[in-house]
Amino acid sequence: MEILKSTPIKELIKNHPETIEVLLGYGLNCVNCRFSAYDTLESGLKIHGLEHELELILKDLNEVINKS
Repeated sequence: MEILKSTPIKELIKNHPETIEVLLGYGLNCVNCRFSAYDTLESGLKIHGLEHELELILKDLNEVINKS
């Protein structure tokens, strides 16, 4: 599975809990947010003003899940 900008945050966390540390490291505190059920990575990053980090975050997230 590849993590994409369209991946729902809640789905990502549920299927790959090892990505939580990466999300928190970028300041994306969506782990316990009720909106994580509705937000994709792209929309969550925009909400938090991190949209310019999208490609780097996707790279890091995919590296983490591929190590597992």
